Parts: sequence; C-alpha cells; structure tokens
Amino acid sequence: MVKMVRHRELIALTVQQLDKFNPENQSVDDFLNESAEMLQTLNTTEEKFVLDTLAGCTEYKSLLDVVVNAFYAQDGRYCLISERNVYIVICYLATFQLEELGLQHFSRIVKSLDTAKMQKFLRFFFNKLHLNTWIKDEWSHFYDSLYVKENLIDPLLRWQPKVQLLIEQLTNKLNNLTTTVKASTVTQPKEFNLTVPKPRAIPLPLPMHLPVLEKRRPVPPSTYKPPKEKKQLEEIKEKNLQKANDLLVKANTDRFRCATMKSEKREIDNIPIKLNTAAILREGALYQRKMEEQLKRVENLQQGAGDPSEFLEWQKQMRGKDLEEQLAEIECRRLQGKLSHEEAILARQNVIQENKKKADLLREEKAELMHQHAEKRLQEQKEMKELAEQVMEGHKNVKQVKTKLQEYKQQIAQQVSEESGELLRQALEKEEEKAKKRSEIIQQIRAIESIPGIRHKFVDLTETGGHGLFGEMSIVELRERLALLKEAQKAAEEEKRDQIIHEKQAKEQLLLEKLDQISQFRAELGRAAALKQEEKKRKSQSGERPVKDERILNLQKKIVEKKMERKKQAGLLKITPQKPSIMPSKDSVQWNHWKELEEIRERQFKLLQRGFMAREAAHKRAVCVAARSGTTTYILRSDLK
Repeated sequence: MVKMVRHRELIALTVQQLDKFNPENQSVDDFLNESAEMLQTLNTTEEKFVLDTLAGCTEYKSLLDVVVNAFYAQDGRYCLISERNVYIVICYLATFQLEELGLQHFSRIVKSLDTAKMQKFLRFFFNKLHLNTWIKDEWSHFYDSLYVKENLIDPLLRWQPKVQLLIEQLTNKLNNLTTTVKASTVTQPKEFNLTVPKPRAIPLPLPMHLPVLEKRRPVPPSTYKPPKEKKQLEEIKEKNLQKANDLLVKANTDRFRCATMKSEKREIDNIPIKLNTAAILREGALYQRKMEEQLKRVENLQQGAGDPSEFLEWQKQMRGKDLEEQLAEIECRRLQGKLSHEEAILARQNVIQENKKKADLLREEKAELMHQHAEKRLQEQKEMKELAEQVMEGHKNVKQVKTKLQEYKQQIAQQVSEESGELLRQALEKEEEKAKKRSEIIQQIRAIESIPGIRHKFVDLTETGGHGLFGEMSIVELRERLALLKEAQKAAEEEKRDQIIHEKQAKEQLLLEKLDQISQFRAELGRAAALKQEEKKRKSQSGERPVKDERILNLQKKIVEKKMERKKQAGLLKITPQKPSIMPSKDSVQWNHWKELEEIRERQFKLLQRGFMAREAAHKRAVCVAARSGTTTYILRSDLK
C-alpha cells in the first residue's frame, strides 16, 4: 500500500508540472530545467522517472493527443477535462515505457490511481480493433507507417493479453466495491400511509394563433447570371493569349533569320507612334546633339584626322584570340569536372573499405554497452528496494505532524476573524463620512440652481467684442473685408488663367517645330542605315575553330588513367563498376549532372559569341567618336575583355 501511495504522488507531481507547461510562452528545454529545480527534494531515481515522463509527454504530444481526444469523444464524455494530463501520462507509459517498467510496476502505478477511470481508459486504449484501425492510421500521419507498425502497434498488441488481465482485476475490484456498499445498508424505508388524491381535470386547450410568415421576395435573376465584367475579362484574356501564342510562333520560326529580323525591325521603326511632350522634347534634343557631333566630325576630317580601320582590324584579331582562349578554358573546366568525378568514385570505394572496419568496431562496442546496461538494471532494482524502505520509515510520524498542523490552522483562523471585524468597523465609519459630504454638496448645488438667470441677450453687429485684442473689429466690418478679399482673389485668378493660356500656345508651337525636325532626322537616319546594311552584306566573316592546347590533352590522359585505376579497384572490392562518367545511365543523378554541365557550356559559348559581337560594335562606335574629335585612342588587349 505504501508503494501505491508513492506512485500516486509521483504521477500527481508529473501531472501538476504538465498543467503548468505552455508551449506558446516557454520552450521544452526551459520547462524541463525549471521542473528539475522543482524536483530537487526527490531522490535520483524518482527525479529521473518524473523528468523522463515529462520529456516523453512533451515530445510525443501529437500522438498522445490522438488517443486522449478520441477517448473523451467516445467513452470519456463524463470525465473531467482537468484530469486530461493523467490520461496523457498513462498513455505515454503504456506506449513507450511498458517494456522498461514491466507489467508488475505498471500495474502498481495504475492501481494507485482511480480504479473506475483507469479501467475505462485501458479498456478503450488496448482494444485490438482500435489499435489495428484508426489509431494506426492517425499515427501514420505523424511517422512512417512501417515505423508505427513495428515500434508502436506491434508491442502494444503483444502486451494486450497481459494488460487485459489487469483490466479484469480492476473490473472485479469495482464489482466488489458496489456489492459491499449494498450489503452495508441497514435501514429499510417504508411507504407513507397517505390518502389518494383526486384526479385533476384536464384543462381545455387554449386557442392558438399561428404566426403568419411574410412572403419571401423572389431571388433576383442576377444571382444566377455571371456579371458582364467577367465575360469582358475572359474575352480580353483570350485575345492576349492568342497574341502571345502568335508572338511565340513568330519568334521560333524567325529565330536564326538575322537579315529578316533586321528588315522587320526597320519596318516596325517606320510605324507611326503617338509621342507625348516629354518624348518629343527628348528625341529633339537627341537629334540636335547628333547633328552637332556630325558637324564636329566634318570639321575634324577637314583638319586631317586619321582613319581608324587599321586599329579596328588589329582589335578584331585580338578579340578572336581571346575568344579561342576562353573556349579552351571552358573545355578544360569540363574535363576537370570529369576527372573529379572519377576521383570521387575512387574515394567512395575507399570509404566502403573504411566503413567495413568501423562496422566491426561498432559490433564490439554494442556488446560492451549491452553488458553495461544489464549491470545498470541490477543497480536500479537495488535502489528501488532501498527507496521502499525509506518510504516506510517516513510514514511513522505522519499523525503527530497532522495534529500540530490543525492547532496552528485554528490559531490563524481566530486571528483572521478578529482582524476582519476591526477592518469592517473602520470601513463603516468611512462610508458614513462620505454620505454626509455628499448630502452637503447636493444641497449647495440645489441652492445654486434655484437662482434665476438672464435668458435673453441682445447682440449689436456694429460693436466690437471688447476683448482688448489688436485689430479687433465688428461683424459688419469683417463681412466687408471678406467681400473685398474675394474680389481680389477673383482678379488674380483671371490674370493667372490668361498667363497659362499664352504659355500653352507657345509650348504647342515649339512642339510642332520639334516634330518637323524629328521627321527630317528620321528620314536621314533611315537612308544612312540602308547604306550601312548594304556595306555589311558585301563583307563575309569567317570563324576559326579553337585548337586544343596541351592542358586539354593532359586532362584527357589523366581521365583515362583514373578510369583504369577505378576498374582495378572495383575488381578488388568485387563491386560492379559504374558506367563511365561520360555516358552515365539516364535514370541516375550523374546523367542529369553531366547533362546540366553540357547545357551550361553551350550557353557560355553562345554568350561569349554574342558578347564578342556586341563589344566589337560598341568599340567601333567609340573609335568613330574618337576619330570625330580628332584624337587617337589606344586600347590594350586586357581592356577588350
């Protein structure tokens, strides 16, 4: 019986700590540290049991809530919500600690609590149908289904027959309690000898007036019809989608037709576009600046400026060499990636050998740990026996402590009653004084209200207020000044309106002149672009393929050597060698990796070509500008990159 009481105290202490835990305001580590400080009065075994139970209940809260919530919904509808954490603790011990505690220790914990509640909960939880159906399915939402079956459901099903015996014991205990209570009754009630009352007359039903409901309004037809805005949006969406598809088809068909694209671009440029004021002024300033540059260039040519064609030819050769070097660098990087792949395979084979050695060491360490665990269990059993003996000694002096505690409580209650009487008397005196003051104030207010006041007041609009302020005036004077101020404002507005109209007319005239200049400049630029295009067609550019250098050849040789070494290593380990890194299987990660590398290399090559052409065109423009200014510009090879 002492052990049962001690178990009940430990479970109550655990439930008390769980009731204090709030996951929104406190982390699990802080909660466990505070609980450890509160449990310092217990010995090491009891403290370890309570802390392990608290940590498990917080860690597996989601699994335990599934069972306890279902219990409250079905069999525990009349159980108290305040006792919810008791069922959480029992569910955790039955699910995760039953193997370690053992059935005997677990049954002592259960019997120390309320018999009817534990019998009802265990019968609900250890039901085979519940474990195999909805509990297993709900737990599979949080963990892997295979893990739930092997590590949670199967152990509970193994313990189910033994726990069923415990449930039967609890049921027998409940039956014995009910029979003893019935047998202990001594008094036998007798019926009173009363006169039989006359039957009452059935009252007539009162007339009922049923309420008449108002007629409902018909549903408006707009409820079942889509709005017009929705149809308009769908039509606009379809048109935009059709335009996008047409543009995609056109872009795909004209992807590699540079000449046609340029001609189309010229045609698009000739389409008339409505320009705003800012665009007209901006374009006019641009053409004005270009005209000034052309005039300056003509002056420089007249003064003897040089031709930059030789410099452009040298610059083109240098850029071709740089492009070859960049392509060779990309090829070297690709071969280095293949070489690192072969080295990674060799390293993986070496790791397999090391893992075999480590596995042998782990087996030996596991055997040693099992031996230590067995010794630890024996030591814990000895400590539990010592704990039981200490508890027996601690319960001897309980009665003496209870009597002293009752006497102390009686003294405190007497002192409190005396002090409360004194405080009540003082409060009554203060209330009486406040009531007297209130009555005096009310009398004064009533006397003030009884004095008659002047109700009518005559106002003269020509008199000032007499407040002693500077610039004080009467209401009539104020109205006159406001009228004069309004007339002055109207005159200012008319003048400003005339000024705005004149400025607007001048601005429109300026814009018309700018538009005439822009049209003339566009026509001249179109002719110049056509002449430049004809000159470009006459010239043909030949591209040279990059030549492999010594670095690429050396990397290819190293890759072949690594492949041979890997095959030898695989033969020693008796492992089926993987396919070469050049052509891995399409379902493997390596295939995707090398495919991405090839695509990246192609994109880099295209970007380099585009950048080469763009830099060449930009530099031509820069040289032309330098030639116009009459200065000679020298650009190093490093600047071309």
